[in-house]
Amino acid sequence: MANCAIVGVNWGDEGKGRMVDLLASDYDVVVRYQGGNNAGHTVINQYGKFALHLLPSGIFRPEVINVLGNGTVIDPEALLGEMESLRQAGVSLTPDNFKISDRATIVFPFHRAQDSLEEERLKDAKYGSTKRGIAPVYSDKFQKKTIMMGELLDMDYLAGRLKGILEWKNLTIEKVYGAQPYDFQEMLNWLEKFGGQLRPYICDVGSVLRKAQLRGKSILFEAQLGALRDIDYGIYPYTSSSTPLAAYAPIGCGAPDLRVDEVLGVVKAYSTCVGEGPFVAEWFGPEAEKLREAGGEYGAATGRPRRVGPLDIVATRYGVKVQGATSIALTKLDVLSYMEEIPVCTEYSIDGKTTGDFPFPSALAKAQPVFETLPGWGCDISGVRHWEDLPEAARDYVLYIEDQIGCAISYVSVGADRDAIIER
Repeated sequence: MANCAIVGVNWGDEGKGRMVDLLASDYDVVVRYQGGNNAGHTVINQYGKFALHLLPSGIFRPEVINVLGNGTVIDPEALLGEMESLRQAGVSLTPDNFKISDRATIVFPFHRAQDSLEEERLKDAKYGSTKRGIAPVYSDKFQKKTIMMGELLDMDYLAGRLKGILEWKNLTIEKVYGAQPYDFQEMLNWLEKFGGQLRPYICDVGSVLRKAQLRGKSILFEAQLGALRDIDYGIYPYTSSSTPLAAYAPIGCGAPDLRVDEVLGVVKAYSTCVGEGPFVAEWFGPEAEKLREAGGEYGAATGRPRRVGPLDIVATRYGVKVQGATSIALTKLDVLSYMEEIPVCTEYSIDGKTTGDFPFPSALAKAQPVFETLPGWGCDISGVRHWEDLPEAARDYVLYIEDQIGCAISYVSVGADRDAIIER
C-alpha cells in the first residue's frame, strides 16, 4: 500500500487527528514527524475523547506501530502525563506499539521558561506562543545546543553535554530576562525522573521504518498544525518553528529515503485560527461567537477561543499547493447547518486591487476579504453517511470548494465521532 501524509492546509486545527484515527486501521505505522506538545489533535472513539499533543493519533489502534520521529521535540514530563491518561482509559502503550526516535530533541523546563519570558518581553508584539518551549528548543537545535533522546541511554555522556549547554542557556535566562538560573543537578535529576522512564521506547526508528517498508508495510505520516504555520511558507513570523509540510515527512520521520505517495490535505468547512497573526476572513462580535459555539472552537492544547470566520479560498488554495495535496478531507460541514446563507472569502482586496493569490506576509495586514454567498441547507446533516443523502445545497457547497481549490474532496466529515464521515 502507498505511504500517505495527512496534513493541515490552513492554520492548523483542521481535524487531522480525527482523520488519522479514522484511517490508521489501513496502515501499519503512524509517524508524527515534527512539532511538540504545542498543539492538540482531538480524537473521539470507543475509548473516549482525547486531545493528543505528542502521541500519534494511531495509538488507539492496537495493531499499529506509532512513532515519534527525529523532527519532533519532546517534553518527557508532558509525554509521560499523556501516556498515563491514555493507559487509564484502557489504551495499551508498550515498546512494541510506541517508539521514540533516538534523534528526537528534548524540551527542558528552561525552554518552557524562556518561551514565557520572551512573550512577556514582547508584550503587544507577541507571537501567540503556547509557551511550551517549542521556539526556544528549535532555535537551540539549530545552534547545536540541545540534547537528543538517544543521549538518555548514556547518562555520563549526556551529563557532560548538559553542563556546557546549561552554562550557555543561563546566560540568556539571567542576563537577558533577569530570571533565576537553572541548576545543573536539578536538571539532571529532572531528566532521570522523567526521561529515564522513556528509555525502553527509544530506538533507531529509521531502521524500524525501513524494515517495515521492506516487508511491504504502509506508513501514515501525521503532521501537526497547518501550511500557514510553516516556518518557511507560512504567515511568518506568526508561524510555528517547524515544517508541517508533507515534503518534510521523510526527513522528520527518521528515514529520509522513504517516499510520500499520497497527501491528504485536511480543510475545515470554515476558517479557524489560534494565536496571533493576520487572518483575513476573520469574523468578530455575535456573528463570530455563534460560529465559535456551534463548532466548539477552543484550542485543544491551550483551551483558548479560536478566531473564526468563513472559509478562505485564497489561503486554502495556497495551502493545497504548498502541501502538494492529492486529495482533501473537508471537516465539520455539519457546523454550518444553522446558516441560511454561507459566505466564502474568494479574493483579497489589497490597495484597491483584487487578487486570488495568497500574498507575501507583509501584505496580509492590508488585505480585505471579498465574499461570495452560497445558499445554506438549514437542516441537521450529522447523521448522513452517503454523499447522495446530503441536501443538494450541502453537496453544492462541497463541489464549489473543490472547484475553487483545484483538488478533489474525498472525505466529508459531518461529526466528531469516528464513523461520522462520508467517503466519496
